[in-house]
Amino acid sequence: MRLDEIRDVLGCEVLTGGNHLEVEVDVVLASDGMSEILTCQSPGGLMITGLATVHSVRTADVGDLSAIVFVRGKRPNEKVVELARQKGIPLLATQLGMFDVCAILRERGLRGAL
Repeated sequence: MRLDEIRDVLGCEVLTGGNHLEVEVDVVLASDGMSEILTCQSPGGLMITGLATVHSVRTADVGDLSAIVFVRGKRPNEKVVELARQKGIPLLATQLGMFDVCAILRERGLRGAL
């Protein structure tokens, strides 16, 4: 599923990386625990989290993830957005909760990381 399709289906606001939304993802990693995200080893995956801090962007960078969707209306500050811009990591934000986001994406064929 392309990031622009994910944006639309989840009603996301694009915070940065709007020019990278043609990227395809097929794996979702959902957690507020960044160490848990890193143990999944899923390059190109999509991170779903409520942790709107610099740690989430650094985790996405180290884990070679495609993008981050912040849930529950969480919004990162400008420092976080700027780091994501520098790293080329799209940031999206939705009002939906993590459970609902995961259910919607699973219904559309995405799978969770093992």
